Amino acid sequence: MVDNLIITEQCPDPFALVIFGASGDLTHRKLIPALWNLQQQGRLPESFILLGVARRDLNDASFRRQVLDTLQDDRNARDRAAAEVFVQRLFYVQGDYADLTTYRRLRERLDTLEPQWGTDRNRCFYCAVPPQVYPDIVQPLGQTGLSCEHSAGCGWSRIIVEKPFGHDHESAQRLNALLHVVFSEHQIYRIDHYLGKETVQNILVFRLGNSMFEPLWNRRYVDHVQITSAETAGVEHRAGYYDGSGALRDMIQNHLLQVLCTIAMEPPSTFDAYSVGIEKLKVLQAIRPISIGEVDRYAVRGQYEAGEVEGQPCQGYLEEPDVARDSRTETYAALRLTLDNWRWQGVPFLLRTGKRLKTRATTVTLQFRQPPHLIFPHASGLPASTLTLHIQPDEGISLSFNGKIPGPDLCLGTVHMDFDYAETFGGRSPEAYETLLLDCLRGDATLYGSSDWVEKSWELLMPVLEAWTAPSSRRVPRYPAGSWGPREADTLLEGEWRQWLNP
Repeated sequence: MVDNLIITEQCPDPFALVIFGASGDLTHRKLIPALWNLQQQGRLPESFILLGVARRDLNDASFRRQVLDTLQDDRNARDRAAAEVFVQRLFYVQGDYADLTTYRRLRERLDTLEPQWGTDRNRCFYCAVPPQVYPDIVQPLGQTGLSCEHSAGCGWSRIIVEKPFGHDHESAQRLNALLHVVFSEHQIYRIDHYLGKETVQNILVFRLGNSMFEPLWNRRYVDHVQITSAETAGVEHRAGYYDGSGALRDMIQNHLLQVLCTIAMEPPSTFDAYSVGIEKLKVLQAIRPISIGEVDRYAVRGQYEAGEVEGQPCQGYLEEPDVARDSRTETYAALRLTLDNWRWQGVPFLLRTGKRLKTRATTVTLQFRQPPHLIFPHASGLPASTLTLHIQPDEGISLSFNGKIPGPDLCLGTVHMDFDYAETFGGRSPEAYETLLLDCLRGDATLYGSSDWVEKSWELLMPVLEAWTAPSSRRVPRYPAGSWGPREADTLLEGEWRQWLNP
């Protein structure tokens, strides 16, 4: 039985949502279903509209037909009558992102539609386009006055940008500088869909909403922390992008470092964007820098070769379409990080991610220290207690500890206690994009990244990236598809009794 504490949610102000890249995959797979679900749940105001902007030759009617098809394919949106009412709020502007006339037409549509729909000239711009297109969009928004906020009759104005936020430290700085020419920092929402997942959000509630756990959340009781994001899929249709990126950029710089900060941060004074953001940045600032000469000691990469995943044969990375045959891009990356602060001094944080691994799972495991003195006979090989947060695919929390097996002999065994979100709370968990889009519309940036955080994360990883891309760097280790990665990653554990805890 679950006792629910009901908290009244803030409904967003009336708004116009402008999506650049409205004909693309992200818009139709994630953004429009998210907006639909929010509206069906009664979480949106009565007055809102969506304007799609893209190069494709569409108009209001053809765009609405596309959206209806999208909603009919979504299992949560098969009420066609309701969907037909919903799409009447959708409009379309066709044009090239680099053409200033596109933004003039967009402004004309907004000037016409906003008074009709009562949106109070509150505007949210969503860049559902590749990062290299951001400059083409941001500058004209400023030139045409679309980004104005709280002046000349304007309401609030916000912009959402997708990852990857830069390709390295220098490009991230340039992108931040570009955005800051047109938008203030409080208007910029850098989205990371991992932070919208229920278990990631629950980390702070679990720690700070229960007095029994926070006292254990430190170097005195925790031996080390493992953060794993494993995928069974290969690069598939993303090879063109992925071969120029790699696992470190694709997963660790954003997703896994954000999870690490949520796990390791100090309790904020209040649960708001500023306080949480400050504590997350402090975590990055506490991470001990890795010099180029130390990269082999603290970082391991790998590249999958032919093997078998879930009973199906898989080709190696170098045989994938659109991958260079001499590519040195890593499909697996693992880091050992040390935080030089009072809470975590001496506690290794082990991060790893990879494609074509044995199982698809994202977990965070805190392994506790062994008791200082084991009084039980034959207990030397007793496993350490662990606390695991399952982020995906099955969200929940597991606790393992040692207990006596029933019987006349003193035999010890491992006991598992599991909490499953779906089983306990029932119903449907919101998609990450629903949570994050709603937060932006409310003006809550708690689950978004700041410019300082993004730049610091790139700064920390640059020595590893530079070492791995140097002409003199070592050969990239291989690992069979369907395994848990290269054997070289075991060297990061630094302790005979420590081992990778595979989901």
